[in-house]
Amino acid sequence: MKTDIQIAQEANMLPIKEVAAGIGVTEDDIELYGKYKAKISDEYLEKIKNNKHGKLILVTAINPTPAGEGKTTVTVGLGEAFGKLGKKSIIALREPSLGPCFGIKGGAAGGGYAQVVPMEDLNLHFTGDFHAITSANNLLAALLDNHIQQGNDLGIDTRQVVWKRCLDMNDRALRNTVIGLGSKMDGVVREDHFVITVASEIMAILCLANDMKDLKERLGRIIVAYNYAGDPVTAKDLNAVGAMAALLKDALKPNMIQTLEHTPALVHGGPFANIAHGCNSVRATKTALKMADYVITEAGFGADLGAEKFFDIKCRMAGLKPDAVVLVATIRALKYNGGVAKADLNNENLDALKKGIVNLEKHIENLQLYGVPVVVTLNSFITDTDAETAFVKEFCESRGCEFALAQVWAKGGEGGIALAEKVLDTIENKESNFKLIYDNEASLKDKINAVATKIYGANGVSYAPAAEKMLAKLEDMGYGHFPVCMAKTQYSLSDDQTKLGRPTDFTVNVREVYISAGAGFVVVITGSIMTMPGLPKKPAADGIDVNEDGVITGLF
Repeated sequence: MKTDIQIAQEANMLPIKEVAAGIGVTEDDIELYGKYKAKISDEYLEKIKNNKHGKLILVTAINPTPAGEGKTTVTVGLGEAFGKLGKKSIIALREPSLGPCFGIKGGAAGGGYAQVVPMEDLNLHFTGDFHAITSANNLLAALLDNHIQQGNDLGIDTRQVVWKRCLDMNDRALRNTVIGLGSKMDGVVREDHFVITVASEIMAILCLANDMKDLKERLGRIIVAYNYAGDPVTAKDLNAVGAMAALLKDALKPNMIQTLEHTPALVHGGPFANIAHGCNSVRATKTALKMADYVITEAGFGADLGAEKFFDIKCRMAGLKPDAVVLVATIRALKYNGGVAKADLNNENLDALKKGIVNLEKHIENLQLYGVPVVVTLNSFITDTDAETAFVKEFCESRGCEFALAQVWAKGGEGGIALAEKVLDTIENKESNFKLIYDNEASLKDKINAVATKIYGANGVSYAPAAEKMLAKLEDMGYGHFPVCMAKTQYSLSDDQTKLGRPTDFTVNVREVYISAGAGFVVVITGSIMTMPGLPKKPAADGIDVNEDGVITGLF
């Protein structure tokens, strides 16, 4: 069986200008990054701004397991299937982070015959967007510490510096550091911290900004520290906005690549859904909606994280209205939720399936809260039995969901036609009555409680004293109208990753709260979730290499 990277390297890619031409985009409308990658020009974005919006389809999933769910694979395969049906469609995805690529999760280009290519470029440096975000983040950090060193005219309390440096790598040793050691000329000694680039507020800002003007306004609102009087100090106060925006000028433009079947894909931005808002850029999604009749996008991890934030943060801010949701599950993952060990997942086990399907049930109920029609798809494996598939199909249809099998990993677009037809039928015959689960006017605690109780199924929420104090402060500062961005383990509906299935009788524990004033949301850290991941004992980097001919191996 060929690996994903082997399939990708054998692909017959078209020059990206030909892929663009297939949807009416000329070579003058794009900025080429080599032969197979391009950015959409600002001029083209201006040209299409009055086009009618296409239909928006979100692909999400049950909670991820070691068995794999294949959400991005289904997203890509569904887009390819739309193409086979003669529909004008575009895929809108996030960019992969180097951290998980060299860590444990691997890349994020799809899999099998449902991939976006060039796979190696996408999973590594791509068009440099993440490097630009990292540079802008760390420029702000450097300007902050330089201001303190050069006299501290703003009266910054070095014990209340909240801006963190970032790196697009899993490096736990940088979570907590001390900087400024050495001589007096080496800076002021203080405690500092690193987050992974995808958790940087600048990543969130880039993904939520509509244009350069909006980007600069958001950058200016970033709170970097508090002064001795307890008042916020912003990036604008440090005169950092112009230089940061200059670094982000090209990164703000959406990237275009293609699937193995030459369906265009806009891949732009990449916040993680377990520690950030988990969606590709608003700019890319809105651009795709102006370019095509159908846009298929995804949101990170399970629906309790990615879909909730897609709705309550991205759609709220951008005025988007999804027309349908595809909820991805696998029989293997459902059996894992039912207590089956990973080594035994290939064996038929209806009892475990019936026990574990409660995880899917909860995600169906959650998505229905938002009033959007739901199509459940099983990402098919050859070990699935007819009895197991029939059980899942009946389970979904009895709960008001459409159901279809997806065989896109093995068959590409052809394996997604049944799903595509079901999605098209749903869009045409079921109205989306999209609504949010909390109002802007609700208090921050009420918003947190709404997500914890309605989406996670918790009994309630407990707060560490520091989190309680910060929530009160943020309300006093006028940020109570912001949505909340919950940072939580992706492996469970609860904040305890060991609780599989559909946990009950639990409390969500909030240990930290901070404001992302530029992004426009309040980040709520729950359980033991970290904003700088670490590498496993045997990282994926161990198996990655490049030969004398420049061919990369080991990526997945």
